[in-house]
Amino acid sequence: MKFSAKQIADLLGGTIEGDATIEVSSLSKIEEGKPGTLSFLANPKYVQYIYDTKASLVIVGKDFVAEQPVKTNLLRVDDAYKSFAKLLEMYNQIRRDKKGIEEMSHVSKSATIGKDVYVGAFAYVGDNCTIGNNVKIYSQLFYWRQCFHR
Repeated sequence: MKFSAKQIADLLGGTIEGDATIEVSSLSKIEEGKPGTLSFLANPKYVQYIYDTKASLVIVGKDFVAEQPVKTNLLRVDDAYKSFAKLLEMYNQIRRDKKGIEEMSHVSKSATIGKDVYVGAFAYVGDNCTIGNNVKIYSQLFYWRQCFHR
């Protein structure tokens, strides 16, 4: 999943210094930053890495003052730690909000499946089972015999 710097800034109430259209799809430590990744700088002990990081976007506090040119795009926020934690929580919510039936699962033809259901890989839904709306069945779970789950 990709997000633009602008989308992230809007979520966090921050401002972009650099290219607001740059996209990131994963996270990295600031010292291990690669193109396409998002990192953050909150601890002064890591300031040295912001000048050479290859991360496409780095979250920094509004009070961060660069002592030399920064090559990456910055997202300035009130509190870099809190903003990064908020982003992680949002990401986890998106990850948990899966929908659909993965290929490597088994759902019996006689099972009744509600709306917006997720059935993970290697999950098994047996004959005559009823799975209600918005139910998440994660990998390697088994439902069999006249089960009912809402």
